[in-house]
Amino acid sequence: MGDPLRLYGLKALVLNAGSGIGEAVARTLVKHGAKVLAVDTRNSGVEQHFSSVKGITGFSANLIDADKMPALIEDARQKLGGLDILVNDFPLVIDAPIDGDKLERLLQSRAALTMSICRAALPHLKNSPAGRIINMGFLRSCFAPGAAEASDRAEQDLANLTRALAVEIGEFGITANYVQPGGVMTPASRDLFRKNPTLRDHCIQGSAARRLGEPVDIAKVALFLASDDAVFVSGTGIAVDGGRTHG
Repeated sequence: MGDPLRLYGLKALVLNAGSGIGEAVARTLVKHGAKVLAVDTRNSGVEQHFSSVKGITGFSANLIDADKMPALIEDARQKLGGLDILVNDFPLVIDAPIDGDKLERLLQSRAALTMSICRAALPHLKNSPAGRIINMGFLRSCFAPGAAEASDRAEQDLANLTRALAVEIGEFGITANYVQPGGVMTPASRDLFRKNPTLRDHCIQGSAARRLGEPVDIAKVALFLASDDAVFVSGTGIAVDGGRTHG
């Protein structure tokens, strides 16, 4: 687990990487030897953000239109010279905590984006000796305190999607897994906490660790799933939430 070059020579595409969890994942993967294309939305400043980070190239693209995903994969292939690791974390733009009324639209969008980019990436991952797909779940800190059912539904939806992917790609030596973050202090969470102060307390009380997670807590698990340590782990999810005390 401590090998600084455990991903040496591997090429990773990390989405929504301009800040928060995506940024932490990009920095963690490059620290362990990967070459990373860190993608975020236009006007995110992602190119400048990583301009001085060796091994990471910032790149802006459309991350909300499923039809644009094949072009993004082609850009990644050209810039990286191949593709081994795909980390899917699509932007979640909300001005209030997620509840049941908002959820279906978000799930449909996430599924369309995920399947489009994975289908486009598959020919390149087949050529990799270590093909990995890692899907990020919605932050639990973005769900309303009374929306436990919606949060569970979102995780189950991602679990079903990821398991289906794992079955489809397993014969090619590619794995697909997901990470389910708990309450994590990201820019999106911070904005919601400022507007809804009780939400932060709810997230802390909902974790056995009695604290919010940090983006690097999630990134370390993504590193495990991207490495050879997880070569026989596929179609499963890891909750990174400090231990849940309630729904």
